[in-house]
Formats: sequence, C-alpha cells, structure tokens
Amino acid sequence: MADHTHIEWTDATWNPITGCSVVSAGCKHCYAMKLAGTRLQHHPSRAGLTVETKAGPVWNGQVRLNEEWLDQPLRWRRPRRIFVCAHGDLFHENVPDEWIDRVFMVMRYAPEHSFQVLSKRPARMLSYLQRFKPSPAWDGYVTRDGVPSGERPADAPLFFRDAWPLPNVWLGVSVEDQAAADERIPLLLQTPAAVRWISAEPLLGAVDLRDALDEEGHESGGPQGWVSTRAHGIDWVVAGGESGAGARPMHPDWARSLRDQCAAAGVPFLFKQWGEWQEGSAGSTTTAAVLDDGRVLHNWTLPAMAAADRQKRVPTCRPTVMARVGKKAAGRLLDGQLHDDYPVDA
Repeated sequence: MADHTHIEWTDATWNPITGCSVVSAGCKHCYAMKLAGTRLQHHPSRAGLTVETKAGPVWNGQVRLNEEWLDQPLRWRRPRRIFVCAHGDLFHENVPDEWIDRVFMVMRYAPEHSFQVLSKRPARMLSYLQRFKPSPAWDGYVTRDGVPSGERPADAPLFFRDAWPLPNVWLGVSVEDQAAADERIPLLLQTPAAVRWISAEPLLGAVDLRDALDEEGHESGGPQGWVSTRAHGIDWVVAGGESGAGARPMHPDWARSLRDQCAAAGVPFLFKQWGEWQEGSAGSTTTAAVLDDGRVLHNWTLPAMAAADRQKRVPTCRPTVMARVGKKAAGRLLDGQLHDDYPVDA
C-alpha cells in the first residue's frame, strides 16, 4: 500500500488483498501482475501469486489477505481518495466473503476517506452487495442469511450508522472495449452503491456508454432504519491509454467520444493519460496506424497508409498515426484541455 501514488485519479492505494487472474484483454499488460512476478516476487504479499510464462509473469489465481495492512486507512487522518486493492480484485472468485467483510468494516469506520473500488467481476460484486446487510442494532455487519460477521477495528471512534450503501464507497468496473461494457455495466447498475463509476483504461476500442449514462440505476434498498441512496446510474467516467512495455495505442476518437458522451449526459469525466502513444509521428521512430475498428498496423505512416489505400491493400477505416513517445511526453491533455472532474457529491 502507499500513502502517495502516481495514479492520477486517486491519492493513495490500499492493498489488504493481493493476487488475481487474467479475465479479459485489458489484463494483458497489467502493471501489478508484472510487478508481482519481478521486483516484488519475494515480498510476502506477492510471493507465489504469479507463474512465469514466455510472455512474462502471469497471475495464477491465488489471493492473499495482508493482515498487517488491513487497518492502514484508520491511521491516515487527512481525508484521502483511496484506491482499494490496486494489486488485485476485491471481488475475485477466490476471495472469501469473510475477507471482503473485513475490508468493508474498515471502510465503514473511516468516513473521512473515499474508497474507490474497481472490479472486473461485477457479478460477484452484485451478489455480495445484495446479500450484505448492516445492522444498526449491532456494532458490526450482518451477512449471508443474518450471520454476524466482522469486528470493529481498533482506534475507530467514527463510523456510519445511518446510511446504506456506505456513502464513502465508490463501486466501479473496468471497461476496455464494447464487449466488456455490455457485460459489466448492466450488473454495476444493479449494484447498491453511493457512487458508480467506470474506468475505461486501457481503452482498446470504441465504447458507447450513452444508454448507461442515461440509465437511472436501481434503488439501493436497505434494512429498516437505514437510509438508502437515491436511484442513479453512472456517476463518473475515467478513460486512458495503456502505458508500460508492450503498450497498445489508443485511437484518439475513442477518448473524444467518451468525453463528448459524458458532457452530453452531465457526467464528470477524467482523462487519465494517453499512455505511451500520442497522435502524430513527430519525434519518434516507432509509429503505428490505429484503425477506428481497433486494429493496429505497426510501423506505418500517413503517406504509406494513403499509398496502401489507393492500392486497396488496407481497409478504409479511418486510420490515425500514433507515435510512441512515452507516458510523460504524451501527457494528459485531450485536444489541449485537461479533464480532471470528479463526482459532484464525492
């Protein structure tokens, strides 16, 4: 875990649970996976969580509860946005409900912080949140058919007693392309949450979110005596390209489309980064032509594309030449503007 982070949309990371497995194309170049199998491969929180392959380290599906980090947010007095399980997935199929209970207990007793949970497993998240019920009469949580679970963390005088779902917990899903959006977002919209959000990173294809952004969501019911949040849909969208070794370029129109969809729906939009690539070929010997259907043709330039198009050697999908210049040089500006918005009530 880290009290400071270079992730543009959060202030700190908290890793009470580490470990994961690959589920979709967005996982291919996972930074946390590569780190767990290289620099941190002997650290107690990461040891044995990956296997070595020809493509490098890959998550093996094992998960680990890091007891020594569980109460870390309770020691942070200054309010922070905290990315939960940045090196894993809180709702991974191998994470026991009891571990998730303990994470939610800490979040309940840290109302000064906002906890940003991001998952590629919305079905598990929905199932857990539907069965997970707090009890105002007992200083703990009642889950799984009324069985008490969880213990009050030490040194936690403050807690949410009269609100469910917890108003400081943002629940989100990762969406790298339209297929992932169609699979994950409908389940997110059914999940009880004070804030629902989408991370479209790495963005590997065009994504139409208009139906989801217009969707009101479902009323988040709670036990008698607990206040439910209003019915609402998506509250926040983050988008960005891929960084690191092997990073795939993002077509600029994909990011522009998400920006424009959010603007039309009045939903806050944050553009995290271009990643390793930026539009144009200046200053780089490594180029790629990105077609708007998601295909990437490496080492192409616009003149070469035009010549090939005249010869009918390439599709006529709108190509954009991208240059690999590195994350720092590519920056965060989209059409010259910084988009750094957050949910209004968060």
